[in-house]
Amino acid sequence: MADTKVPPELRKKGLTRSQKRRLSRGAQYVVFVAAVAAFVASADWGRLKNQFAQLDIAERMFPDIITLALKNTVLYTVTGFVVGLALGLLLALMRLSSVGPYRWLAGIYIEIFRGLPALLIFIFIGVAVPLAFPGTEIVGGTYGKVALALGLVAAAYMAETIRAGIQAVPKGQMEAARSLGFSPARAMVSIIIPQAFRVILPPLTNELVLLFKDSSLVLFLGVTLEERELSKYGRDLASQTANSTPILVAGLCYLLITIPLGFVVRRMEAKAQEAVK
Repeated sequence: MADTKVPPELRKKGLTRSQKRRLSRGAQYVVFVAAVAAFVASADWGRLKNQFAQLDIAERMFPDIITLALKNTVLYTVTGFVVGLALGLLLALMRLSSVGPYRWLAGIYIEIFRGLPALLIFIFIGVAVPLAFPGTEIVGGTYGKVALALGLVAAAYMAETIRAGIQAVPKGQMEAARSLGFSPARAMVSIIIPQAFRVILPPLTNELVLLFKDSSLVLFLGVTLEERELSKYGRDLASQTANSTPILVAGLCYLLITIPLGFVVRRMEAKAQEAVK
């Protein structure tokens, strides 16, 4: 009886798994490019240019948008970050304390301020505090209010980040410090916290980026012309010119800060991963 089996070399070969993946990826690229091309072709670029890209309006924004608006935005962000870092460190230590009331107070604070929108915190600082304490002035005026509002919000998130960093330090470090005669407080400050900050630096930098954007909420505190940040400055000029170009320019100024910070975060995360390996 003749052998009806087909030799392996004559069998029809199908696509391998890697070939199927490449084919699927290529199809996705084609669909993506087609979608982008359709969007570009259907958009009315003339109207967009008239509304968002008036060079004469953009030129009028300089140098004030840098020397005033961007400067204030950076100042609000940095002061808020410093307040948040100091308060967050205190809350993290309270969360790790062996004293129950400290842990409970810190936990309640963190849950409340992580659950509330930052907008409500700004309104509380700008409205509720003056009503509750008539005649009381926050040091620094508007700058102090913004630093306090941003700091209160940031502290709740930073506290959990710092706590996780401290707990990531091997317990043997504390035991070694104690064996050398360090008190628990001195060991925490000199040994544990510096090591923890090496771990948590990338997420803290991410928090700085978030605060930079949250500084736009300063408008709810009522600011003078000299206290405006990027978002407020752009909106005011957009209203005056009946054009959205100032908003676009303000957005580009935000990117001048957030993109480099994002790059720094990625580099720090990559170095941290290399150190672990």
